[in-house]
Amino acid sequence: MARGFVYLVAVIDLYSRRVLSWRLSNMLDASFCVDALEEAIEQHGRHEIFNTA
Repeated sequence: MARGFVYLVAVIDLYSRRVLSWRLSNMLDASFCVDALEEAIEQHGRHEIFNTA
């Protein structure tokens, strides 16, 4: 992007260091973060320990 920013969100399994889901967006809003999180939970299930940072 010539003028602006691109935002990246990644949902990572810290134990295996695997990227479970990721998204790019040119707007900084929470919806693309929530979409990535929901996709990761849908594909890999919800883990017993769940942490956000």
